[in-house]
Amino acid sequence: MPVARPESSGARVIAHLDMDCFYVQVEQRKQPHLRGQPTTVVQYNTWKGGGLIAVSYEARKYGVKSSMRGDEAKQVCPQIQLVQVPVARGKADLTIYRNAGSEVVSILARKGRCERASIDEVYLDLTDAAEAMLAETPPESLEKIDEEALKSHILSLNEDGSDHKDNVREWLHRSDVVHLDKLLACGALIVAELRMQVLKETEFTCSAGIAHNKMLTKLVSGMNKPAQQTVVPFTSVKGLLEHLPIKKMKQLGGKLGSSLQIDLGVNTVGELLQFSEEKLQERYGVNTGTWLRNIARGISGEEVEGRPSSQKSWFWEDISWPSGFEKDCFKLSERLHSDLAQNKRIAYTLTLHARAFKSSDSKSQKNFPSKSCPLRYGSAKIKVDALNLFQAGLREYLGSHRIKAQGSHYNGWGITSLSVTASKIVAIPSDTCETMQSTDDQSCNNSSSSPKQEHVRTIDETKASSSSRTERYPELHTTELPIEFRKKETRIRHMMLSSKKLQHCHPQGSSTILRFFRSCNNSSCSLKQEHVRTIDETKASSSSSFQSVIGSSELIEC
Repeated sequence: MPVARPESSGARVIAHLDMDCFYVQVEQRKQPHLRGQPTTVVQYNTWKGGGLIAVSYEARKYGVKSSMRGDEAKQVCPQIQLVQVPVARGKADLTIYRNAGSEVVSILARKGRCERASIDEVYLDLTDAAEAMLAETPPESLEKIDEEALKSHILSLNEDGSDHKDNVREWLHRSDVVHLDKLLACGALIVAELRMQVLKETEFTCSAGIAHNKMLTKLVSGMNKPAQQTVVPFTSVKGLLEHLPIKKMKQLGGKLGSSLQIDLGVNTVGELLQFSEEKLQERYGVNTGTWLRNIARGISGEEVEGRPSSQKSWFWEDISWPSGFEKDCFKLSERLHSDLAQNKRIAYTLTLHARAFKSSDSKSQKNFPSKSCPLRYGSAKIKVDALNLFQAGLREYLGSHRIKAQGSHYNGWGITSLSVTASKIVAIPSDTCETMQSTDDQSCNNSSSSPKQEHVRTIDETKASSSSRTERYPELHTTELPIEFRKKETRIRHMMLSSKKLQHCHPQGSSTILRFFRSCNNSSCSLKQEHVRTIDETKASSSSSFQSVIGSSELIEC
């Protein structure tokens, strides 16, 4: 849910730096002969040449797109270089890219507080550095402005195709320039210097956005890629948002954005200004209504958190199905337990992502719906919940494409990748953390690979055992789903068989999900139906076996 935060009372200078086609740059540094060549980085799954993770700008000129697979990219651009991501223990190993990103962060941190948003994105609070520069050297003194800073794109000033340098000089010399813009000018100088330093020390180029808050910097950092920067003066904010499509704004790409378009007839962020804050609050609630009104005016009080690079805002685990499903869920659980112990944080949301493929439609890969539910600690619980999410997403996906089965085949459709993400990670008080102890189901406790459970409690157990802590930190136990997910007809139970118990699973009935997996097997897809129990089969399983695996708790379809 969007959170309405008041804008800081003082002027801020925030930058968002986005590495240019970062994975390709890392590979080009390692293999210099790739520089200037159309290049892509592909997944470790080499089916049909592998999915494209990153596409160089040279390759894009030939029409290569990230939605393609390697074989299709070669048809579009025969001379393209396909570089596979490093592999460790049979899975993609992104260590080389994470380490390269850390190199960049260490340079940027010299000038301000850094928040690493992802492997290749960083937010930077330059307020103090800009204030110091403004006090020492007024921006009107152009003697110290380097060439890179003069290449900055000043939003609303570079639209006529005139020379960037002249526009920057004109902007800085305007007699009516306000203090806010003077700070931004200093911020632009600092960012230009940092980008040049990154290039010198790491050989990587990056693009940047400079504005008064994180929201605006993120919107413009990619406007003039590669290796350029864009500044959003205070007077240009209204013009930027007037033409910004609703779906382009963070947190408006889903149901909330669709509701604004359908219910209010709003197509751009700026059009929200026609509605009063009271009207928006009445329709969407006090918090969301206030947030909508704020973003329409370019207001965002979100702080640059100064999060160390080692503390991620999410944990991602690719699933190697079927042999690695249990192991991968266990790895995600281990990472969550480790983060809890080291950083005193918990994750609230488990999300399953998937890609489906049809040979005649590369866009189909992006249409598989991601599904989320409250995250329950413990590898066995993550296994069962991930399976629930996949089944819910698959039913929606099959329905949206109106796929008709012919026998046991689905006309070339198949699942090409699966992954789970733990997100919405928040810090918790250390004393609360010490009382948490995670529990796993019986089958996982009997497994030799089970994590040690004595140090962490589940959120539900903490709620029952420490009401005083709940009062001090009530958000810790807020794991209820919306009412529509708690309806009786949407509740389903699943039993996830451990590898020791897995003998044979008879394909009873004509379940869409089971037939889909049979189709995947026939099309060389790595997913196997033996590891999935359909809803009908689960209902037929004995209640005693079910209770031995997941206890008496009911899983709710998400």
